[in-house]
Amino acid sequence: MFESLTERFEKSFKLLKGQGYITEVNVAESLKDIRRALLDADVNYKIAKNFTDSVKEKALGRDVLTSVSPGQLMVKIVQEELSDLMGSENVEINIKGKPAVVLVAGLQGSGKTTFAAKLAYYLKEKKNKKPLLVAGDVYRPAAIDQLHVLGEQTETEVFSDKESKDPVNIAKRAVKHARNMGHDVLVVDTAGRLAIDQQMMDEISNLKKALTPHETLFVVDAMTGQDAVKTAKAFNDRLDYEGVVLTKLDGDTRGGAALSIKSVVNKPVKFVGIGEKIDALDVFHPQRMADRILGMGDIVSLVEKAQEQFDEKEAREVQKKLAKNQFNFNDFLKQLQQIKKMGNIKDLAGMIPGMGKAVKDADIDDDAFKGIEAIIKSMTPEERENPAIINGSRRKRIARGSGNDITEVNRLIKQFGDTRKMMKMMKGGKSKMQNMMKGLG
Repeated sequence: MFESLTERFEKSFKLLKGQGYITEVNVAESLKDIRRALLDADVNYKIAKNFTDSVKEKALGRDVLTSVSPGQLMVKIVQEELSDLMGSENVEINIKGKPAVVLVAGLQGSGKTTFAAKLAYYLKEKKNKKPLLVAGDVYRPAAIDQLHVLGEQTETEVFSDKESKDPVNIAKRAVKHARNMGHDVLVVDTAGRLAIDQQMMDEISNLKKALTPHETLFVVDAMTGQDAVKTAKAFNDRLDYEGVVLTKLDGDTRGGAALSIKSVVNKPVKFVGIGEKIDALDVFHPQRMADRILGMGDIVSLVEKAQEQFDEKEAREVQKKLAKNQFNFNDFLKQLQQIKKMGNIKDLAGMIPGMGKAVKDADIDDDAFKGIEAIIKSMTPEERENPAIINGSRRKRIARGSGNDITEVNRLIKQFGDTRKMMKMMKGGKSKMQNMMKGLG
C-alpha cells in the first residue's frame, strides 16, 4: 500500500537535502516531482495541483529554524497537508440508537458483504456491542449464504429471508427482531448497484427513507482509483451518506482514492479493509496514514494493536521473570502467539519508524514463527521450563521431532540465552550493561 508513492516522496525531498535555505526555485523543483507522484497514484489533477500550491505557499512563508533543514521542514509541511487532504482527524462511526442502524451501500464486487461481517466483528470485539447482520441483498442468493458463513465465523446472528424479494420489508422485520432479541446494532448488507441504474438507486433511497439509519456507509474498492471517487460522488448526491469505507487497501493499489475521496465528496473515510481475515479492518486515521505514506511508520497503531493482545497482568509477570532470569520457553511461546494475533508480520514491522523501507522487499511469511513454534513444542515440559538442561542428545531429539536441522535448534537456544542475559543486564543497571558490552567487544 502506497509503496510507490512513498518512494517518490522520498526522492522529491532529496532534492532539498543539503540546501541551506528554501527558495522558490528549489521548492518548485521538489513540488513538480511531488505533483507527478500524486498523479501517478491516480489522484485527480485539480486536487494534486491544489495540494502542491498549498505546500508551496506554506513552505515559502515559513522561516527555517536553525535546527531544522529545508528537507525536514518540507516533510513536515507535506505531512500536515496530506493529513488535511484525507480529513485531519478520524471520525467515529455513529452507533447511538436503540437499536442503531448501519446501512451498507456500494457497487457490485466492492466487498460490502465481507465488510458488513468485519464491521459486526469490530463492534462486538472493540465496542462491546451485540450486532445483528441483516441480509438485504435479495438478488444474489450467494450473498445470503456468504453472510451466514461469515456470521458463523464471528458468532453473530444473521437475519435473512430467501423467499422475500423486498429488502425494505426484510429490514423493517429485522429491526423488530433486534428489539425483541436485545441486539443494539443492525448492520444491513445491501445489493451492489451501479449509479446509472435508476431502479436500483431508487431502491436504496427507499431503504434509507424507511430505515432512517443512524449511519450510512459507502463501500468502495480502493483499487479502482479515480473511478472510485467519481462513483462515491454519484452515490453521495443520491444518498447523502455519512462515511466511506475503502476496501482492498492491502492490494496493489496506488492510493489515489484514499487521498482524493474526502476533498471530492466532503465525507470522511471511516474504515479501511486491509486483508481477507475477519479482523482485517482498521479505523481510518488521516494523520497516521500520512505518516505511513511518508515512511515515518505508525507507532501509535502498533502500540494499540499490542495493547489489544497483551494482558497487562501477564506482562508484569513476564517482566519479573526476566529480572530474575526465570523467563522460559513457555513464556516465549505465549509471547509469539500474542504477536501473531496482532496481524501480518511485515505490516507490523512497517509500522516501526524507519523500518518500512527495510522490509519493503523482504519476503516475510505469515508463518515466519512456524519453525520456532515447532522446535519449542518438540521440547518436553521440563525442557521448556528449564532450558539449561537441554544438552546435545536432547537437541538432536528436538530437531528430529520438529522436522528442523540441529543448527536451527542450536541457533534458537543460543538466541534465547543471549536475550535472557541482555534483559538481566538491562535490569542490573548501566555499569553491568557497560561491562557486558566490553566483553562482547
